[in-house]
Amino acid sequence: MTSVAAKHAKGKKLKDVIFVTAGQAAEDVKINGREFVVNGTLGAIHDEEGKLVFLKTVKDEYLALDDCDHIGYAPIAGLPDFLKAAEEACFSQSRPEGYIRSIATAGGTGGIHHLVHNYTDPGDEVLTADWYWGAYRIICSDTGRTLVTYALFDEHNNFNHEAFKNRVNELAAKQTNVVLLFNTPGNNPTGYSIEDRDWDSILSFLKELVAIGRNNVIIGIDVAYLDFSGEKEEVRSFFKKFGNLPKEILTCVCYSLSKGFTMYGQRVGALIGISSDEEVADEFLDINKCTSRATWSNNCRPAMRTMANIMADPDKFAAYEAERNCYYQLIRDRAEIFKQEAEQVGLPMLPYRGGFFITIPTDASTVICGELKKEHIYVIALANGIRIAACGIPKCQMTGLAESIYNVMKRLGKL
Repeated sequence: MTSVAAKHAKGKKLKDVIFVTAGQAAEDVKINGREFVVNGTLGAIHDEEGKLVFLKTVKDEYLALDDCDHIGYAPIAGLPDFLKAAEEACFSQSRPEGYIRSIATAGGTGGIHHLVHNYTDPGDEVLTADWYWGAYRIICSDTGRTLVTYALFDEHNNFNHEAFKNRVNELAAKQTNVVLLFNTPGNNPTGYSIEDRDWDSILSFLKELVAIGRNNVIIGIDVAYLDFSGEKEEVRSFFKKFGNLPKEILTCVCYSLSKGFTMYGQRVGALIGISSDEEVADEFLDINKCTSRATWSNNCRPAMRTMANIMADPDKFAAYEAERNCYYQLIRDRAEIFKQEAEQVGLPMLPYRGGFFITIPTDASTVICGELKKEHIYVIALANGIRIAACGIPKCQMTGLAESIYNVMKRLGKL
């Protein structure tokens, strides 16, 4: 093949199974009608009629912006009002103690890119759980890093501390900075959330590691599903644990407007740094601001202004929270239908505690998903399981879905 690409770019290709499968489902809907097609592909909320949800409070505020806020540039670091609002929305009553700095990013994805790019060297490894969002691997490989994993669950489907510690120690022995990516609460693809007692053990271990004096630890927390993973204050309480950590531990929270504010395509989020050391916090802002200028330059002003305006107005914020909470409850109800029916028929699934997705573990996901498509059921084939987007499947279609998947797996001899 003739190529003029640079060495590091040769051979790069992207075929995203999620968007490909979503496209197939959309074509099926055109032919057979929405009511006959189960679309459990994308991580976006759909109502009970199958329509993409745009929260009314957010929509009204967005459409009411003046021309300057619709089309004007935003500062490279983000609108100051937005950054303040993002911290408040993310932490609520559980703001950790320490020096906190924030910068606007291109969704939560942009925050992950920045922390990988700025806190590892080319050739370094980045550690996450073996159940992870596929874009993590793409971000790492495209920046010359390698994503490595540990087994998230032990034999009892609890957090696997032994596997985690072993992998962290391996990284610490060969590179100075140990970058860890956690997707919690409401992990994509499993719906699992790390419990407080597990965070206590994780942080105790990491404090012991940096006390040796050879390593820094950067904890990246992808909280894209924060607003759909539990009661508002309870699900945020773990943030307090990241205050007053050793200066060698920097926590980077990747916050997104995509899910909680239903502004997926606006691509706005915030990378929030937490440190006990002011110089580390200031460095965080400086280096990530530079990387923003070198990638997307600045972010979508109207989305930032919309969110900041809602957060600043108590009545609008109350209306927004009430509206969002209705969809949180709806997704939980859908997931509960699947969980109960899966248990009844004997369909295995990983522990779900919140968020958009449910996962069935299997090493035959491709063939199973292929058979399900013949029944107009579209879910995502992962390397080691099947991901089902509870956020997008109406309750009437969720009823009976577990049995349909079970029957296909049984017919194929894959249970």
